[in-house]
Amino acid sequence: MLLQNKKIVFWAKMGVLVSLLAYVAYATTRQPFDFSVIGRALGRTQNPVWWGLLLVLLTPVNWGFEAFKWQVLVRRVERVSFRDAYRGVLAGLALGMAIPTGIGDTVGRVLSLQTKRRADSVGAALVSGGMQFYIATVMGAVAWTIHLMRMPERDSPAARGLAVGLWILAGLGVVLALFRRSLVDWSGRWAFARRFSHYWAVAGHYTGAEMGTAFGAATLRYLTFSAQFLIVLHLYGLSLPVPDLLAGVGLVFLVKTITPAFDWLSDLGVREAAALWVFGPYNLPAPILVASTLTLWVVNILAPVLVGVVSVWHLRLTGTRPA
Repeated sequence: MLLQNKKIVFWAKMGVLVSLLAYVAYATTRQPFDFSVIGRALGRTQNPVWWGLLLVLLTPVNWGFEAFKWQVLVRRVERVSFRDAYRGVLAGLALGMAIPTGIGDTVGRVLSLQTKRRADSVGAALVSGGMQFYIATVMGAVAWTIHLMRMPERDSPAARGLAVGLWILAGLGVVLALFRRSLVDWSGRWAFARRFSHYWAVAGHYTGAEMGTAFGAATLRYLTFSAQFLIVLHLYGLSLPVPDLLAGVGLVFLVKTITPAFDWLSDLGVREAAALWVFGPYNLPAPILVASTLTLWVVNILAPVLVGVVSVWHLRLTGTRPA
């Protein structure tokens, strides 16, 4: 049965990946993919070198906010410097390329610590990821609401139901944050959950100041990579009214956040497919949209991963000192 389940999961992953790539290929081939189109788009942009430089410079800022958030949250388990936190984040990003569904990111961060209480830091990683997920959900709820107002043809009972669901998730996030300590204590009463309670127990020990600081860093990180997306769109000459542009960026990141990425290739496919669908009604050139998402992925994901590979070599499988 286990073998059969693994086969089912594998083929499910392949089905999702093939579907995403097929949609990207379909949307792209509807318009001839001509590199001269991309060249002309870049040529029409004023000061493309400076915009490109700003895009690249924001990458370490983006991951710097993530490192600061991790430094604040993991402090309950082990005090680490900002530099070590940054290394842990990059190591997690690199391992995430090889180990799918977010597990690699957690493994890289946990193994970057020196304490023997590494299992306790899993909760810090969950809180960190949960904050980023929550911000993407809230911003996505705002973006989807604006998108429906700007695109009446996409307004339907199902679309409105999705909007209601997103806003409910936003409200549940507030409840979860306010009652996190009670929820952690409550989970320890269940025999099944008790076996894993030490993994997330740290979530109940954060003060309001720590949660606020980490959430602020998560918000700034979201704003930073949203700014990067806007810069890429500007570089390629994709001009839209500001509400449509901001709503589109928020929706692309929402889809990217809530859609499980099985590996680095499907992660890229999700991003491209989302951009093609979100901006489809505006009749923007599909090749340029694909080039925009690919550029963002190379600058903001692939380049940091290549740097993070160096940090992976320094990971230790066991802690070297007690906390």
